[in-house]
Amino acid sequence: MSLWEALPSVAVVGGQSSGKSSVLESIVGRDFLPRGSGIVTRRPLVLQLHKTASGAEYAEFLHAPKRRFTDFAAVRKEISDETDRITGKTKQISNIPIHLSIYSPNVVNLTLIDLPGLTKVAVEGQSDSIVEDIENMVRSYVEKPNCIILAITPANQDIATSDAIKLAREVDPSGERTFGVLTKLDLMDKGTNATEVLEGRAYRLQHPWVGIVNRSQADINKNVDMIVARRKEREYFETSPDYGHLASRMGSEYLAKLLSQHLELVIRQRIPSIIAMINKTIDELNAELDRIGRPIAADGGAQLYMILELCRAFDRVFKEHLDGGRPGGDRIYGVFDHQLPAALKKLPFDRHLSLKNVQKVVNEADGYQPHLIAPEQGYRRLIDGSITYFKGPAEASVDAVHFVLKELVRKSIAETEELKRFPTLQTDIATAANEALERFREEGRKTVIRLVEMESSYLTVDFFRKLHAEPERKPERKPEKNANPPGPNDDLYHDHSLRRIGSNVSAYIAMVSDTLKNTISKAVVYCQVREAKRSLLTNFYAQIGRREKERLSAMLDEDPQLMERRTQIAKRLELYKSARDEIDAVAWK
Repeated sequence: MSLWEALPSVAVVGGQSSGKSSVLESIVGRDFLPRGSGIVTRRPLVLQLHKTASGAEYAEFLHAPKRRFTDFAAVRKEISDETDRITGKTKQISNIPIHLSIYSPNVVNLTLIDLPGLTKVAVEGQSDSIVEDIENMVRSYVEKPNCIILAITPANQDIATSDAIKLAREVDPSGERTFGVLTKLDLMDKGTNATEVLEGRAYRLQHPWVGIVNRSQADINKNVDMIVARRKEREYFETSPDYGHLASRMGSEYLAKLLSQHLELVIRQRIPSIIAMINKTIDELNAELDRIGRPIAADGGAQLYMILELCRAFDRVFKEHLDGGRPGGDRIYGVFDHQLPAALKKLPFDRHLSLKNVQKVVNEADGYQPHLIAPEQGYRRLIDGSITYFKGPAEASVDAVHFVLKELVRKSIAETEELKRFPTLQTDIATAANEALERFREEGRKTVIRLVEMESSYLTVDFFRKLHAEPERKPERKPEKNANPPGPNDDLYHDHSLRRIGSNVSAYIAMVSDTLKNTISKAVVYCQVREAKRSLLTNFYAQIGRREKERLSAMLDEDPQLMERRTQIAKRLELYKSARDEIDAVAWK
């Protein structure tokens, strides 16, 4: 069961031109409803009356919570405009209600629902289903077990043909929820009256019938005050030879008190379930306010504290991504476990250590001086040239982790619930975080390049000692006919020797590759991931600590739709708390 179904309200039901609007205005004591011929009420109007101790009368609409209407002609126009906003300037209807609250010392606490008038035929400009549509809409309200039916019937119409009574009988056959109201008593033909209906002899209800005398069209044209109209209504019944004996139980003032007393009785009977439903709704609204955030404090210190708390909330989400509490951090491990090894395997060492290139480098390295034991300078140049290739994968690893961290920043901002209401602060945090990541990337790039250059700057001595300890075996060659005598270096530079040099350099580079695969990963984590966890927003904290209050307020600039949503929730929360207090007051009477 919804809260709407739990709270009792009064649905005003009647045919078109039965006087529904006039009855409502008489109860309120104000002229505020649109008038005209045909179908005027095209959307349900949920009207909440709040009795105040004193002060000026005013009205508020739920769809315009920031406006307070003291001019009730403006209330009438707003109802028309809001109706047209949904239905357009047509004769179509909509089941989307308009919520209106009126605060006045001249009303009783009451909730009324003005519904479109029942009709029997569609007129020009209306759909063929309008008759059925209106009846279905009215039924959707009056079928609720907690809905009190105010069945409006003109006195100059046969009660047996009343659309309101017919519908009330169908949804409330026992008559427990139905109050009958006769309007236009003053317009009956001379010599006729409605005493049989008002005394309950023509059609009996469990609640007494109430007669109403609305303002005449002449009074409406003259803008006769509703208070004056009420006085004239009392005088009519008190001086009427037909209804004088019923005068104390007739009139709009009596009807309002009767409905208010009955609502109070119903509320007393349903207090436990209503209170439970109201408390549940209040908890839901409070939870919604907590989710979208409470109003922002005006004090600069409080704003700074709030910004820092929001930054910490983002930082927690970011660290959860890195540490495995949320997905994404595993992509960094993927860079070290898959991307970096794959890049190292693709380096063009085969081309660099080809027989032809090895011969070229070794020949050029000795210059005019032949080497004595092994071509050491050739080895060094081949190794230096090979190690240079490691710079590409090293820098690529730095960039890959940088892009993962940037994506995690974006995701963390989007997933930080507390930040969603502050688009400006989201942008500021993203900018500050990305600037920090750029600094970490630059430091990471410098570090991995140093690691590669360190491998070039000092070769492992054991590698050369091993070469010296294992003398080269040279295959025997048959002397060619008419060949020149061999030179000092020719014997060493035959294919077998060159292959051995290339093989030795390849073995050394493989050892370096294994080393760098580990040290590059460590350097990237140390310079980028570790720093992102430790100090991603450190500079940002220092900056905002020096900012003036106006700039802090600008950072906490909210989405206008979210501010409007919070205002509406706060308004509803206030109404529910007020309703709970009023119900509690009734319960203890």
